[in-house]
Amino acid sequence: MVEVKNLVKRYNGKTAIDGVSFNISEGEIVGLLGPNGAGKSTTMNIITGYIIATQGFVRINGFDILKNPLKAKAQIGYLPEQPPLYLDMTVGGYLNFIYDLKKVKLKKSEHISEICEKTEITDVYDRPIKKLSKGYKQRVGIAQALIGYPPLIILDEPTVGLDPKQLVSVRNLIKSLAGEHTVIFSSHILHEIQEVCDRIIVINDGKVAADNNKNDIIESASANRSIVVHIEGDKDKVLDVLRGIENVIDVENTADIEKNVSEYVMSYESSHDIRKAVFKELAANNFPLVKLELSDVSLEETFLKLTEEKSTPQEASQETAGDWAESESHETKEDSAEAQVQEAGQDESQNGERDDLEGEDTQNGNDKEQE
Repeated sequence: MVEVKNLVKRYNGKTAIDGVSFNISEGEIVGLLGPNGAGKSTTMNIITGYIIATQGFVRINGFDILKNPLKAKAQIGYLPEQPPLYLDMTVGGYLNFIYDLKKVKLKKSEHISEICEKTEITDVYDRPIKKLSKGYKQRVGIAQALIGYPPLIILDEPTVGLDPKQLVSVRNLIKSLAGEHTVIFSSHILHEIQEVCDRIIVINDGKVAADNNKNDIIESASANRSIVVHIEGDKDKVLDVLRGIENVIDVENTADIEKNVSEYVMSYESSHDIRKAVFKELAANNFPLVKLELSDVSLEETFLKLTEEKSTPQEASQETAGDWAESESHETKEDSAEAQVQEAGQDESQNGERDDLEGEDTQNGNDKEQE
């Protein structure tokens, strides 16, 4: 479905990404992670055809994004971090406009109705977009990406600024796209990536730092794991038994739980599961095991470990290149219909927000946003 091969992007001699490669199969939901300035946004912009790579290529369903841009971009539905919305339009008017812009061949009214039901925006179909809450605006943004049912959906930070209820709703919507669509989902909220995606690609310092199933990434990033056990018995004797178990690296007595029962944290090599050995040794020495709990490594810990290198002159150059990428993208982007919508939508969004602020000043805040 998506083939990214040896992508390189340079700005005035500075390298933003260097040799980024990965493949994404049909129906996958893939999380794209990376710290600021790592090259994540540059990679996404090249995939969508918004900017052009210095080297390498991207193919979407077999179509090269540079050699055959119209057919390649027809495979993509894109929601940038700032949704490309015309705030003065109604939801229905905007989706009809996007339908015409994309030259969709499906039955218009039925198709748009299906999209509205899927994204749960039917109840705001006739409302002006500028009167909608942040959550509804995000839904409308996802709806425009789904118009025409493109096989690839790219979502850049779709949950930023949402309240907890809206987060759950948008997260469930993204999950529902699995199978019918291939989804690339970028977010700085690691919990969202962990909840929504099965596979994660981590980009750091312009290169792919990790690409695997999320559980395998967590496992491979941590050489050691730990378990927490509550054991009844003399502390010194219990410690001697636990430390004698094969593949155990360290044991620490961390707390007294109740009379004659203590808590111990055992570190061990992640390639070996010591739980059965712990049970057998304690039973053989007549130490009752009251509790055993596996202490999982979080995605946050894994992410920090994968990107833990301190800032270097090269990394600072990466960040500068990322900034130049933002400013120069208007000169290098493909003249695609979706790029035009994004530019116009962002301009309208800024104007609409200024109008809203002026309206709030003159009306003393009476013009409230409707959920």
